[in-house]
Amino acid sequence: MKKITQQLTRILFALLMGGTLLGSGCSRDFLNPDPLSFYEPNTTFNTKSGLEAALAICDRHLKLYWMTDHNEMLSLGTEYIFSELMVAAATDKRNMLADVANMLTPTSDDSGPQNNLDRTNSLWYFWDETYKGVMYANTVLHYVDDVEELDEATKNMFKGRAYFHRAFRYLALVFQYGDVPLVTKLLEVPKQNYRTTERDAILQMITQDMEFAVEWVPNQSQIGVIGMVNKGACRMLLAKCYLAIGEYAKAKEQTDILIDQSGYALMENTFGTFNDGGEPQTWPITRNVIWDMHRSENKLIAANRELIMGMPNRGAEAESFVKMLTMRILYPFVFDNRLQAKDGRQALLNIRRNTADYNPQYDYMRAFGRGIATFRPTRFHMTGLWYVNGVLDETDLRHSSETGNWIRMEDYRVNNRASTEFGEPLTLFNPDNGTLLCSDTIRRWFDVPHYKFFLDDPVAEANIVGSDGHRGATNGGHADWYLYRLAEAYLLRAEAKYYINPGDPTIKDDLNAVRQRAQCSQLYEGAVTIGDIMNERARELYWEEWRNVELKRVSLCLARSGRPDEWGNTYNLANFDKQSGTDAAGGSYWYQRIVHYSMYNKGPIQIDAPGNSNPNYTMDKKNMYWPIPNSAITANMRGRLSQNYGYDGYDPTTPKWDNWEDAVADESSASD
Repeated sequence: MKKITQQLTRILFALLMGGTLLGSGCSRDFLNPDPLSFYEPNTTFNTKSGLEAALAICDRHLKLYWMTDHNEMLSLGTEYIFSELMVAAATDKRNMLADVANMLTPTSDDSGPQNNLDRTNSLWYFWDETYKGVMYANTVLHYVDDVEELDEATKNMFKGRAYFHRAFRYLALVFQYGDVPLVTKLLEVPKQNYRTTERDAILQMITQDMEFAVEWVPNQSQIGVIGMVNKGACRMLLAKCYLAIGEYAKAKEQTDILIDQSGYALMENTFGTFNDGGEPQTWPITRNVIWDMHRSENKLIAANRELIMGMPNRGAEAESFVKMLTMRILYPFVFDNRLQAKDGRQALLNIRRNTADYNPQYDYMRAFGRGIATFRPTRFHMTGLWYVNGVLDETDLRHSSETGNWIRMEDYRVNNRASTEFGEPLTLFNPDNGTLLCSDTIRRWFDVPHYKFFLDDPVAEANIVGSDGHRGATNGGHADWYLYRLAEAYLLRAEAKYYINPGDPTIKDDLNAVRQRAQCSQLYEGAVTIGDIMNERARELYWEEWRNVELKRVSLCLARSGRPDEWGNTYNLANFDKQSGTDAAGGSYWYQRIVHYSMYNKGPIQIDAPGNSNPNYTMDKKNMYWPIPNSAITANMRGRLSQNYGYDGYDPTTPKWDNWEDAVADESSASD
């Protein structure tokens, strides 16, 4: 199967070069057709096994959004820095994407997957690679009807899975970029006269496709193999599509079925294998259900009844999986002299296990990894988010240092034996004179949801000399991951109920079901706001959901439904996504969350860093949508793609398709 997958990757890449609005990592262009003389696609894809291999490529491609984008990046971090929960933190890089309002342009998306240590975002990935995923799905749809060995039901199953993959990508594209080109076919000749299709038209198409998928894709119990698209995953995606087009009752119906009729259940107790952490003498873990649920070895097992769809990424053939560098990219950069003890000495050292100075009580590299903090959480995510009913919930397992699930900087202890503070907790300020002991608080002083980000790497763990420059258990490992689990269905149902009737007293019950599983002492009472729902999503689904996409989807839902946000603001469907400026008033719900809760638009921050000593985090209302890459616009030489509001090249008179049927019909027309 591995050889088949590798061969199919080459074939699909060649198909990709047949003339669609995609680019490879090096040439982002409407590429000329390749003669493809080394294979015959009609032979490759005329069997069931060929289609299965094509879908396997779709499945593998899906997980790459979470896993890695070359070198020292995680693609999903870009989604999170366009939210209220995270910002860029690689302060040694002068081009760090912090001043978004001024830095984000149609030509500023980092230019592809080059192994460039100066890169600080993956914007390129969400255009190039997402359209590549669309093409993989279109490959299945193009050939499935010609596979003679399949009966009609099996063909429809293949179509349903391909529709899922295509709809997942387009749901992301329309909330990242707004109106985008619609590509649904494999073309025999290059096409250079695309026209943009409006967001709502694409949403209507993918909703129809997902209705078909829910009908024909089997349940997980009928499939056996975990990681393939199943009916539950299709229902979850269909519910999101219904929410996006304003069919709130239909969205609720899909989540009702997931919660009450599909055999899933929230995990309430510990289960599976207990992983005691990288070095339990340094950081002991008290076993709890939240810790167990997010261990790689437990996510995809049969005992996990909460799993709807997961992404396999671990096993014996490690070379066929992808590293998840969470312990490298998302933990603070602590092994540096910019973090000091009270006596002025470096507080934390990365000490190899084969040295005389080694002490397993202070092995933070093995326990927490060797972080470099490409991204960091906002203060809101670390503290304000965890208040409910105006009270900090002390028992929420998702925010618990006592169990080992959450790491605060004060949990570290000075491990430099040369310091008079050896064994004492870190402090941000010297209590004797008020001196700041961390000169770069952006990159080196923040809390971490350890239960989400701690990932084993047995190969690195076996390297007992591993330390700075030698790599031990430093980066994270191969890890299975969630795509959808039942907790999100509860949160989507609460959202649907809010749009139908904000006074529905059962909305709080859906949120409280998730909170009770986390052993929270503060439960929602009375009326619930959309802010309460989005806060619970942030607590429960951090680094699982695409936070930027979900915030913008909810922004559309509020504008479409007329329901108020938590501050009483209402939004106009005609202009909620067509405003500019960095002032606090106006914009979309996405923008309001950012200006209320993040460090954007608060002014420069004084730190001591080699590249960015005075970062100014800004976000503009126009950044509601990312700019359409200039490379895609200029490559469409015989047509016009629409640029988004507020960016160079924006022209409101640029013609667009306002229904998906016309856009699909136009696809078959070759360039003039």
